[in-house]
Amino acid sequence: MPGENPLRAGKAVSGGHSDSSGGIVPSFGWRTPAGRRLGWLLASSALALPLSTLNAAAQTAARAALPIGTSEVIQLALSVGVMGAALISAIVLIRERQRTAAENVQLRARIADVNAALQRSEAILNLRDQRVIVWAGDNQKPELIGALPLTTGAPEERAAFLAFGRWLAPRSAAALERGMAALREKGTSFDLIAETHAGAPLEVQGRKGATHTLVRFLSLSDTQRAHARLKLENERLAADHETIVGLLDALNMPVWLRSEEGRLKWINRAYADAVEAPTGEDAIREGKEFLGDRARSAIAEQHRSHPVFAQTLSTVIEGDRRQFAVTDYNGAKGSAGLACDVSAVEAVREEYERAARSHADTLDQLNTAVAIFDTEQKLRFFNQAFQKLWMLDIPFLNSAPDNALLLDRLRSEGKIAEQPEWRRWKENLLGAYRAVETQEHWWHLPDGKTIRVVANPQPKGGVTWLFENLTEKIDLESRYQTAVRVQGETLDNLAEGVAVFGPDGRLRLSNPAFAALWELDHAIVQPNVHVASIRAVCDSRATDSPWGGFVAAITGFDEERRNWHGLVELNSGSVLRYAVIHLPNGQVMTTFVDVTDSVNVERALKEKNEALLKSDQIKNDFVQHVSYELRSPLTNIIGFTELLSLPATGPLSPRQREYVEHIGSSSSVLLTIVNDILDLATVDAGIMQLEITEVDVGNAIAAAAELVSERLQEHAIKLEVDASAAPRSFNGDEVRIRQILYNLLTNAANYAPEGSAVRLTCRQLADSVEFAVHDDGPGMPPDVLDLVFHRFESRVNGGRRRGAGLGLSIVKSFVELHGGTVRIETGAGRGTTVVCTFPDTPAGVRQAAE
Repeated sequence: MPGENPLRAGKAVSGGHSDSSGGIVPSFGWRTPAGRRLGWLLASSALALPLSTLNAAAQTAARAALPIGTSEVIQLALSVGVMGAALISAIVLIRERQRTAAENVQLRARIADVNAALQRSEAILNLRDQRVIVWAGDNQKPELIGALPLTTGAPEERAAFLAFGRWLAPRSAAALERGMAALREKGTSFDLIAETHAGAPLEVQGRKGATHTLVRFLSLSDTQRAHARLKLENERLAADHETIVGLLDALNMPVWLRSEEGRLKWINRAYADAVEAPTGEDAIREGKEFLGDRARSAIAEQHRSHPVFAQTLSTVIEGDRRQFAVTDYNGAKGSAGLACDVSAVEAVREEYERAARSHADTLDQLNTAVAIFDTEQKLRFFNQAFQKLWMLDIPFLNSAPDNALLLDRLRSEGKIAEQPEWRRWKENLLGAYRAVETQEHWWHLPDGKTIRVVANPQPKGGVTWLFENLTEKIDLESRYQTAVRVQGETLDNLAEGVAVFGPDGRLRLSNPAFAALWELDHAIVQPNVHVASIRAVCDSRATDSPWGGFVAAITGFDEERRNWHGLVELNSGSVLRYAVIHLPNGQVMTTFVDVTDSVNVERALKEKNEALLKSDQIKNDFVQHVSYELRSPLTNIIGFTELLSLPATGPLSPRQREYVEHIGSSSSVLLTIVNDILDLATVDAGIMQLEITEVDVGNAIAAAAELVSERLQEHAIKLEVDASAAPRSFNGDEVRIRQILYNLLTNAANYAPEGSAVRLTCRQLADSVEFAVHDDGPGMPPDVLDLVFHRFESRVNGGRRRGAGLGLSIVKSFVELHGGTVRIETGAGRGTTVVCTFPDTPAGVRQAAE
């Protein structure tokens, strides 16, 4: 009830009030001055009464002369004191009760007034147009009083209401949070207009008292709401304007605002820097223009028909002419413009175009077909190799066909293989446009080609297709593998040892013959074994090991790499012929052939050849010596024979004359043989010189015929001469030409049958003269034909007499001294023809071949 606890009256709890139902606290009024005086009066009265009583009793006892002790006096005094105190307390209590009753009446009246005021305040606070947040202390939870209209969008629930960001606009919620933080921490009051998500404006007031902190939300009236919206809009526009102006001023590109008259009214820092003005105000005051008169005229002309001007213009900045992308908008109250420096962009664009052209030219030179499709699967680029590979029309390719259409055309023309499920195959192939990784396919075309197809997705969309014709590569690879296998089998089965070392000195390959010839273990001839390890083993197996040179050739750095070869004899008696061959790739190949048998045979042949040469030299020396020694006696014999034949010497009997004639003829034959031997010895010595003169063909033939006429007549052999096609003369040694013809005719007369004919023909060739002597003899067998020009090879072979075997040797030597040739045409049943060819003009005299 009001008045029962006046100290707690008027205190509101949880948005309302509670009745003052606490216990009664008595008040005695001791703290007032009147109470203190009353207390002192009562205390003195209480003390005076027992003392007076005690004094009276003492006097009575004294008068009565009664024997009263001290303890009885004390007990009496205490009793009197207690009685006095009780009396005083009763009086005080009666008086205090009367005063307290009067105060309670007053307090009940005051509590009734406070409760009435509290109820009026709660009624006011609980209206639907406001809500108050109250903090009784810094660490206590806030209390909410009142409510806002539902149209504002403010939630009724306590937790939802205190989460301002959920129902207030972001900007309003942020401003409210900042204001409340300043209010609670620093006591700074605030007033602001907040906007809910529903668009309703609210007035928010924050105040802080001595014990409480209050934040009140007020729902505004229509007029206030409109004013609040305008205020919010103004604040928003002001903030946006400040933000946009700050952004434009921070841009690194000139920005300007113009009035209706076209004068500058605001520029940013980049504009001022571009026109070399200290500040924007200076540039506006001085009227410095960023663009030239022609550019501004073009902008004004464009604004007459269209509010937006967007073109690339050039202007001079810091002495350099640059390109700017200018955008200027013309509004009702002025215009605004922005210029973006695109000089670098233009340079990059030009560079990109040049790079694209260069890229296209490079791709055109490739043998790999390239086709680039964009994000819409349209053909945007193809090189010449692509057109040649698929043999497609240039107009069709230039029409930018899509990838699916291109595949369908290749299929219809039979240029790609037919697929069992064409649609699925094509969709799988075109899935490259949705893929991230590169895809690879292999196409086997109907014409036998093998194409490697690579689909490379581009970062910006589209796919680059590569069609690599691997037909030749696969064929070459197959043939290469076959060749490698054949080479390996060949090397493994060669009797010749082969070892190839790399530039690092390590063994690359070897065959079994190499290990067998050098008696090497299988472990030492493994690949990557260093040549030094092989050398350490092989040096002990050879008398004069060449492996030091091998190591130098394999691991050396000589600029001139020479191949070389030689022989090495092993301790086992085998002889190996080796060769060091430098390969083009920096490797070195060593080969080894067992030539033990060949070396032994060669040694035997050399020894035999030396013996033959020595015996031939002895023979030649003997022949020359005998020839010179026989010539003088033969000359004497012939001379004396001729003297005996003369009449002056005296008459001879017929038998004597016959003997003398035989002696003379035999001596002449022997002299001829001796002269032939001397001529051959002169040729062998290389000292014979031809006396080149103009040789009359007719005289040379007549002279040779005269010398052999007696032998022809002896066997009734005719000489038929055919010189109708012969030249009149040619250059040569006339004496040797006659000697050649004489030996040819003598040889033919020896083999010609009785009563037959020997034919001598001479004719002019293109650049030579040819003499041919033919007889109808038995011919020469092949074994005789091979030895016919050898000296002292004399065989009857159907001839009448066996000569010294020097005639044809002399013929060959003299013809070759003239620079001519000799050949024999013979056969069973067709006789023998010896053909000698002389050049028209001998190039010089050379030694005759033996």
